Amino acid sequence: MEGIFGLPLLNFYRNLRYTVKRTSPFRDREGIIAMASALRYVLLRTGEQLQFVSMPASHLYQLTALLGRLHKETGKLTAEPKPVLPFALAECDNLELVDRTLPVENGLAYINRLESEFAALPERAYPLVSLLTEIRALQAQLEQWYEEESA
Repeated sequence: MEGIFGLPLLNFYRNLRYTVKRTSPFRDREGIIAMASALRYVLLRTGEQLQFVSMPASHLYQLTALLGRLHKETGKLTAEPKPVLPFALAECDNLELVDRTLPVENGLAYINRLESEFAALPERAYPLVSLLTEIRALQAQLEQWYEEESA
């Protein structure tokens, strides 16, 4: 499988170097990176598309576990079309993108989008409520985390 710049994707993953950029939106007046150090990133793959999601370090494992559970459970859904879920490929502490075409999405925005995709499913046979409950629980935790960090 070919990846970015014609390199095999496996080599791309192995050779990524991450560093928080000084242009981080989480800098204070003195230029010190404040909240960015509390963030981690997950590399997601949907088909041939790659994207990063930034999450609080304390909640990143929950996103990875949630995606694993959703992959397992979406096979049981009877509604069509089923949501297309990404696979979590890697986690990292810092991120410096050389290829600016790779999107970096805020974790709360990602969870909000995921919740709306699952809430819109016209599922009748499978108890979708349990999946939505897990998504909404992480959503609420992220909302609280961002409120606390901005205060």
